[in-house]
Amino acid sequence: MTELTVIDVRPFLAVGVSFLAAILIMLTGKKENVRDFWSVAAAFIKAGLIFSMVPAVLNGTVFEFTLFQITDTLGFTLRTDPAGMVFACVSSFLYIPVSFYAIGYMRGHHEKEQTGFFAAFAVALCAAIGIALSANLLTFFVFYELLTVATWPLVFHARNEEARFAGRKYLVYTLVCGQLFLAGIVMVYVFAGTLDFRAGGILTIDMAPKWVLQLLFLLMILAGAVKAGVMPLHGWLPSAMVAPTPVSALLHAVAVVKAGGFCVLRVIGFVFGPQLLAELGVAEILAWFAAFTIIASSLIAMQQDNLKRRLAFSTVGQLSYVVLGAALLAPLSILGAYYHIVAHALMKITLFMCAGAIIVTTHKENISEMHGLGKQMPITMACFTVASLGIAGMPLVIGFISKWNLALGALQVNQPLYIVILICSALLALSYLMPVSYLAFFKKNQHGNFTKFKEANYFMLIPICVTATLSVILGIMPNFGPHLYDLATMAAESITQGWIGGGW
Repeated sequence: MTELTVIDVRPFLAVGVSFLAAILIMLTGKKENVRDFWSVAAAFIKAGLIFSMVPAVLNGTVFEFTLFQITDTLGFTLRTDPAGMVFACVSSFLYIPVSFYAIGYMRGHHEKEQTGFFAAFAVALCAAIGIALSANLLTFFVFYELLTVATWPLVFHARNEEARFAGRKYLVYTLVCGQLFLAGIVMVYVFAGTLDFRAGGILTIDMAPKWVLQLLFLLMILAGAVKAGVMPLHGWLPSAMVAPTPVSALLHAVAVVKAGGFCVLRVIGFVFGPQLLAELGVAEILAWFAAFTIIASSLIAMQQDNLKRRLAFSTVGQLSYVVLGAALLAPLSILGAYYHIVAHALMKITLFMCAGAIIVTTHKENISEMHGLGKQMPITMACFTVASLGIAGMPLVIGFISKWNLALGALQVNQPLYIVILICSALLALSYLMPVSYLAFFKKNQHGNFTKFKEANYFMLIPICVTATLSVILGIMPNFGPHLYDLATMAAESITQGWIGGGW
């Protein structure tokens, strides 16, 4: 397909609208309804701008906008390639239900500092879309670090000692790896003379000694691995569960961990490329780290009684599916990795919103206290069950589509052992998620604690139903709506074009 580049301001507007909303939120903080209106309005406008560009991108058009030039060859540029549009579509769309959900949660839970919360939330979505649409490594780095800065006050929201510790831990993990990423970016510019993303990579084996390129890969992949929660860099993620549940949804489903997974995909597919990574022999090491994380995090999740912590360790494992798919270097595994960004976002945001609804309604956070809850909150727990089945990769839910492609990708490169890991992970996911539904629906509550409770308010319940329903629809029709499966396929094909795998 011939690529046509068009200068268009929409990529810039899509990024900037939520930054403008953050300013308006701060200015109107004392007027609660007006403040919340800016959040919702920005979410709809952002999604509208992103989705308006999808049909043209599917037909080979690339929209590009340069805010300013840094050098003759390097600009602060935004660009709509298929890979970035997958992340941009899912982030901008989920910004809508999570905005409504956050309003219902923050009011229902009587949280303090709501104005600062919604402003930081908007800036975080600005950064997420900026990451998705960055045309080069420097623009990517700016938005990547902005995301860290914007989400820190959200993790720190409670302002207690536990929140302060979680906030410090988050900054140490992310900022240190971020500076290593910057050092890697400088090295890439020295070796390649460009920072522009190019499908298949911009580095070649003759640009530097092999060990230098291996070190460069380590520097750059750490930035993605820490936000994606690859072990042993995952420690910040469970600690961040001290934040309000909408923040957990933002961290786990919409922005931060997805940005980490997307960073890994960008570095592998658009900086190094499959050919160079196969020659360097580093992809196999990354794949093993991802595989270990998938199994170990699932085993740890089984031991957690706190629902949010159990979901946090689930995220640690599930994001490593993205890392594993990228590291396998197969066309279908990379397709599965991109589509798993969509799948995990929908399923995990559903699970976290269900957890928040339970907390606001019952003030219960531990699974052992949720006997019989399904009789009082049947819709919430039904949505929780659907998303849980999807996390395990059951057919008819979106998680099956991405994991099926990951398995096929493992076969493409003659690595069937990873299929065994995927199957084991699916069984472990059923083991740590389905007991929650079983306790809620089939265990009698002997203390009668839930007799006075009912479903959460509609601001929270409707977004839960929307994301759970979409998880099923996209599990049956992967191209429903904006054709995200086609975008993921285009991204994978552009990266692997001309590359014939066959294992490491």
